[in-house]
Amino acid sequence: MLNFSCDYLQGCHPKILERLIQTNDELTAGYGNDHYTKSAKEKILKRCGCPHGDVYFLVGGTQTNALVIKSLLKSYQGVIAADSGHIAVHEAGAIEMGGHKIMTVPNVLGKITALSVEKICEDYYNDENHEHMVMPGMVYLSFPTEVGTLYSKEELSELSITCKKYNLKLYIDGARLGYGLAASQNNLKIEDIANLSDIFYIGGTKVGALFGEALVIPHNKEMIPGMFPIIKQNGALVAKGRILGIQFDTLFTDDLYFEIANNAIKQAAKIKKVFLEKNYKFYLDSPTNQIFIVMNKDKSQELKKKVIYSFWENLSDGNVVIRLATSWSTTDQEVEELIKCL
Repeated sequence: MLNFSCDYLQGCHPKILERLIQTNDELTAGYGNDHYTKSAKEKILKRCGCPHGDVYFLVGGTQTNALVIKSLLKSYQGVIAADSGHIAVHEAGAIEMGGHKIMTVPNVLGKITALSVEKICEDYYNDENHEHMVMPGMVYLSFPTEVGTLYSKEELSELSITCKKYNLKLYIDGARLGYGLAASQNNLKIEDIANLSDIFYIGGTKVGALFGEALVIPHNKEMIPGMFPIIKQNGALVAKGRILGIQFDTLFTDDLYFEIANNAIKQAAKIKKVFLEKNYKFYLDSPTNQIFIVMNKDKSQELKKKVIYSFWENLSDGNVVIRLATSWSTTDQEVEELIKCL
């Protein structure tokens, strides 16, 4: 069976595995106080153009989202997100479990707009009873979005300005950041992400690492006081922190992170080309590594016999949307075999 169900099927990039083996017998300090983690932080901050910021390493995306939102918001505040956003749809209530409301706004191709953020804030402050309501406290978005679309530099700049106007923190979920930056339609650099956001994370789980996300606080390293004990309180502190440090130190040596992300985009383009030639409809135009195809139910079941994919949703016309995802590790042979199936 071919498996294109998601982008975290493989273990990790061989260079990471090699370094983990090479350093296996070393004795290092725990909890991220080792020289590998320090090196990884320095490389990430330099690459992001924010040498005076800070970096924390966490295990997974949901853990990171829940911890950041819980730590940044006051008890009476909520987080604004697209109604299709990851925290609103696919995190099993992790944010709500932390005691905060997700204030959803209609998505536009998976994205939120500065106007939608402004409206929710104006509606709040213009309501004479707003002290009895949940206050908007931050904006959550992912890059790429849940459906693989991209924010332009102009769109992100407008959101950043609006967030500053209403004193909202702008948080970017970068689970697939590498694939967004590698897309041909993208006009953002990682330095722009750092400059325009208050806090963001660089996804490793989906882009070459065994596991792990690098949470970057680019401007104000004291934005979340007591971050270390907060991480520990939430069960997110890895005792053998060097395992995270080594992985990101490797990914940010010689731009490996960006190099391997390109592979996913290249392989996805080949698959999209064949679907186009066969006159299949795309659910939307995703320029990244996620491919959303509208398919007859019978055809989807036929494909299922040979290819593992993700079910996305049922459409009102009886068709279904399926998702195929490529990754840093997708091979030419796997794509060629998929094309034969199609």
